[in-house]
Amino acid sequence: MKNYNLYATMGVGFESVVAKELNRLGYETKTENGRVFFKGGQEDIVKTNLWLRSADRIKILLKEFTALDFDKLYNEVYDYDWAQLLPVDAKFPVSGRAVRSKLHSEPDVQSIVKKAIVDKLSDQYHRRGFLPESGSEYPLDIHIYKNHARVSLDTTGVSLFKRGYRVEHGGAPLKENFGAGLLLLTPYDGSHPLIDPMTGSGTLAIEAALIAKNIAPGKWRKFAYDNFDWFNPELHKNALEMEKEQEKDDHAPIWASDIDQSVLEIAKVNAHNAGVLQDIRFKQVAVKDFATDLENGIIIANPPYGKRLKDRESAEALYKQMGEVLKPLNSFSQYYLTADPNFEKCFGKKANKKRKLFNGNLRVDFYQYWANKNDHKRS
Repeated sequence: MKNYNLYATMGVGFESVVAKELNRLGYETKTENGRVFFKGGQEDIVKTNLWLRSADRIKILLKEFTALDFDKLYNEVYDYDWAQLLPVDAKFPVSGRAVRSKLHSEPDVQSIVKKAIVDKLSDQYHRRGFLPESGSEYPLDIHIYKNHARVSLDTTGVSLFKRGYRVEHGGAPLKENFGAGLLLLTPYDGSHPLIDPMTGSGTLAIEAALIAKNIAPGKWRKFAYDNFDWFNPELHKNALEMEKEQEKDDHAPIWASDIDQSVLEIAKVNAHNAGVLQDIRFKQVAVKDFATDLENGIIIANPPYGKRLKDRESAEALYKQMGEVLKPLNSFSQYYLTADPNFEKCFGKKANKKRKLFNGNLRVDFYQYWANKNDHKRS
């Protein structure tokens, strides 16, 4: 079976998380900013799309070269054997980026790459410059960084954060893979209790349940590779059958609460769609009234950031309440994501560790407080 040069893409700051996921799945990796490279065949394309929790996409690296001018770009792309990848009726949109490179006009870069592929396919299929593009989609990507060009085929399609269980949105929820990435920065594996006291639309609790039950995050959706005419359709089917056999039932309690009952109802719908409604205890309760008899677990939350001045005042009042109510629960490791630089001051305690991340384009910090009597291994 053919082996490909593959890579996963991810949000800034999650490279090591994705690399660890790939290592656990049995792959040797090489990491760059925003990419983790590995090798594999079609089976591995299916496996990684299905199982990676914190990645965005899985791409096949088709070709890389130095591109200092448009002639070189055209010729290098033209020289690739496109007919072995794209059928005559293939739809092949070309997206692209150019960063710190001589070829800095992204629209020009994309159109030159597209022209080179059209010309090559026209020659290979004897079509005189016209291709119908009426068939399946093969999403292509050109990325040039410091004049180094990479041409790739996206096997994922819609980003991996689109699990398929979230049909209703409350406010501005965390992307599913971002939530999973945060959980993978903790020691959470389902063997200790997990509490999300500001659950919103339930992303963190649902992703925790998927981890605890060993449910593949991509099990509900289709991928771009499902429509590639050279891709073995049995592989996806087989992988889903194996996934069912690997699911688990037993795990420690998962609690998810919020002050807003209407947003909790959305969280329940999402949990139901993910098949984990019975695995999460949802409850309407304000942070100031929160109490638990659970011990030795993880508390994780994405509280309001308060970007506007008036909102910031209420957000910082909430952080103070969090400190009063949650800080004394010192058998729990606690993890909080916020964009407010005053969080530690309001919470009343300096974090053991702070990790810089980006939630979309917003710079945020992931504050980590480790339990005093922590009997679960830290990541």
